Amino acid sequence: MAKQALYKVVFVNQSQVYELYARQIFQSDLYGFIEIEDYVFGEKSSMIVDPGEEKLKTEFADVKRSFIPLHAIVRIDEVEKEGPVRMTEVKAGSNVTHFPFAPRPMPGPGPGSEHEE
Repeated sequence: MAKQALYKVVFVNQSQVYELYARQIFQSDLYGFIEIEDYVFGEKSSMIVDPGEEKLKTEFADVKRSFIPLHAIVRIDEVEKEGPVRMTEVKAGSNVTHFPFAPRPMPGPGPGSEHEE
């Protein structure tokens, strides 16, 4: 039986950098998103409990699939085995940041156009 691929996904969400492991990652049908499924967390038989990992397990306990915006992805690596999952605060002066994103103007008449009422 072929070994199932394992991916380490690092992304930014609300000033936090998430490092998670998953078995399924693919481009979503929702334009501009990556889908992440089948999360992998550390063994439950471990004697040491990491509160950060427990928080992430709780946050993603009932999640079937996540849709992460492309601009929030920092990196995706295919790895041999999982490591600790992490959620760390983005500090001032850090080299991790969101990709610049400027909303597009809405189509239609704008200020100063002849269609303005």
